Amino acid sequence: MGEWIERYHQPAFGSYIKKGRVLVIYGPRRAGKTSLLNACLSGYSGKTFLGTGDDLPLREVFRAQSAQTMRSMFGDYDLAVIDEAQRLPDVGNGLKLIVDQLPGLAVVASGSSSFELSTRVGEPLTGRHTPLMLFPLSVLELKKKYGGMGVAERLNDLLVFGTYPEVLTAPNEEGRRNYLATLRDSYLFKDILALDSIRNSDKLADLLRLIAFQIGREVSLSELSGKLGIAKATVERYLDLLEKCFVIKRVRGFSRNLRKEITRTARYYFLDNGVRNALINNFNPLSLRDDAGQLWENFLFIERLKKMRYLGREADCYFWRTYDQKEVDLVEERDGRLDGFEFKWGGKPPKPPELWRETYPNASYTVIDKGNYLDFVSGD
Repeated sequence: MGEWIERYHQPAFGSYIKKGRVLVIYGPRRAGKTSLLNACLSGYSGKTFLGTGDDLPLREVFRAQSAQTMRSMFGDYDLAVIDEAQRLPDVGNGLKLIVDQLPGLAVVASGSSSFELSTRVGEPLTGRHTPLMLFPLSVLELKKKYGGMGVAERLNDLLVFGTYPEVLTAPNEEGRRNYLATLRDSYLFKDILALDSIRNSDKLADLLRLIAFQIGREVSLSELSGKLGIAKATVERYLDLLEKCFVIKRVRGFSRNLRKEITRTARYYFLDNGVRNALINNFNPLSLRDDAGQLWENFLFIERLKKMRYLGREADCYFWRTYDQKEVDLVEERDGRLDGFEFKWGGKPPKPPELWRETYPNASYTVIDKGNYLDFVSGD
């Protein structure tokens, strides 16, 4: 997999860049935002400014928040591209000043922290920006490049090593392991440590390791608090930051107020299987693992999330479980319709729980296994 794999947004990327508007690209660190920009802007003929939120002169310009300064500094350009934009002082109002003062300028801002970009860019630029989410590579993109059998042939590696672009293009297993270790040790907590003045990432790493062993199960904040020796409120804050920085995804329980349904707890999935396995230092093949079912569930949930986001078919996602252990792994609610999915790695497909059918007679129920997963995560 050494060659370039076209990203989902690439064919239409030029249409997202418009004068007087800001294209905001979110996504996890190392997901390929800079590579996407380089690929899409390589043939752009207009005069372009390229900068990052770490550039001191650019930070000073944004700190000044001066309309005259913005006109003077950016007036000569057709396009301004700013990576890691969340690090700029008062970035939202600064970008608003630019598009207000220079309606002929198009702006692209990218960053790896949804917390900073969404809260500081979204409100000042209401109606003036286009948000674009970029995940690590998706099965949707891999299938377009290699076909269904190409994905199937790589399925075990995808479950163990994940889908970060540099993992998929690494020359061998050692390269994949080394890259994920670097990602874990050097990049994973960088935004969180900067955002919330957390001085030590040890507790974050310990928290994620505990979460890693609980994929597909409800997480107790009190239990995590006790094991980590930190306050429950701190655990909750850390989990929130980890989600906002694209490390994990929280899913709540679904209920229409039945007493038997569990709603007060949450489950967590990792945005990438490889990151999860790097945190627990386990890259063994599936045949030697006792957590293949958890990897399968995490993979399917996240790939479904990527597909629905890219295709513009987002749904509210939940799990469903009763106190007597009846469950549905994923419940999607969209336009008043309920669809239930059970993820099964091996063995006999389960039947839908009676209470699920009785309580939600109009809802669907589908078992997703190795025979039908491809349509689930990449079909129309």
